[in-house]
Amino acid sequence: MASVFFYISGHGFGHASRQIEIINALGALRPDLTIAVRTSAPWWLFDRTVRVPITFLAGECDTGVVQIDSLRLDEEETARRAAAFYATLPQRAQDEAALLRHHDARLVIADAPPLGCAAAAVAGIPSFVVSNFTWDWIYEAYGAPFEATAPHVLPAIRDAYARAQAGWRLPMYGGFATFTSTTDTPFVARHATHAREHVLRTLQLPNDVPLVLSSFGGYGVDFDPRHLDCLEVYAVILTHRGPDDRLLEVPRGVYQVSEATLYDSGLRYEDLVAASDVVATKPGYGIIAECIANDTAMLYTSRGHFVEYDVLVREMPRYLRCAYIDQGPLFAGQWRRELNHLLTAPAPPEKPRTKGAAWIAARINDAL
Repeated sequence: MASVFFYISGHGFGHASRQIEIINALGALRPDLTIAVRTSAPWWLFDRTVRVPITFLAGECDTGVVQIDSLRLDEEETARRAAAFYATLPQRAQDEAALLRHHDARLVIADAPPLGCAAAAVAGIPSFVVSNFTWDWIYEAYGAPFEATAPHVLPAIRDAYARAQAGWRLPMYGGFATFTSTTDTPFVARHATHAREHVLRTLQLPNDVPLVLSSFGGYGVDFDPRHLDCLEVYAVILTHRGPDDRLLEVPRGVYQVSEATLYDSGLRYEDLVAASDVVATKPGYGIIAECIANDTAMLYTSRGHFVEYDVLVREMPRYLRCAYIDQGPLFAGQWRRELNHLLTAPAPPEKPRTKGAAWIAARINDAL
């Protein structure tokens, strides 16, 4: 049976979470279609949130950026891993093309591994990049490490992207210079499907104080919640993965939510985002889009040398109530002043479209 292949970066969870929304929309639109996913992102992320049948094929599609934790990265190691990966891109493309043929693939969607575009070209099928950035744009900003260790990487990535049919650019984008055609899309965002009262009751969270969700992605950060200065006025939610994780000893006003409990009770992470008044996080496309779609404010900090950060920080005040906190006060728990500012901030000037998943699914269907 003919299939559509999704090549999804394993860098963080944002690429996977937005493509899962597109996959769900495409599967609803075309239940006859076989959908295959090629990624190094963890299976559990798909298992919990994909609502349509997929063929999951684990494999390295790109090397992304090497993270020490959610707020620090290693530029030198990023360049070394990219150098090794893209030195073998031609052979990898041949191998992936054989996989595409085996599964009778008719179309490739990449977010945003260049390998997907290169493999599709070898297999003789079209590909589209659906993302808010391209990896050549990210890597170019690192300059010296890539010039010294990986001079072949940028040309290899750009050549692969140039073989794509088009780039479909999500809002707050950067890159896409080598595409012959580009189209701007609405935000792809996850929308809550349960009422706030139901979420709070199910997770045993308070409903009489503002809620702050600490959300720092798959890499996490290490801060001591006992230092928080806001617990007389706010409740802070910490999530952890799985029921067997060791719980922290936390003060009154801090609530710990197991993601296993969250999903097993029929909720999704975006329900928790929507039930919160503020999300404390690093700025990434996925969490920004969720805050916009669910009208949740954002307290954000810096995230190391990642050129996407500059674009996100510049663009997101148009759509989102947000305030910056330096990493020093963040780790010291001095959150109260910025949280107070956010709760009294006016609504953002623009309300963008956030149902890009259905929009893109329809374009994929047209391309088929």
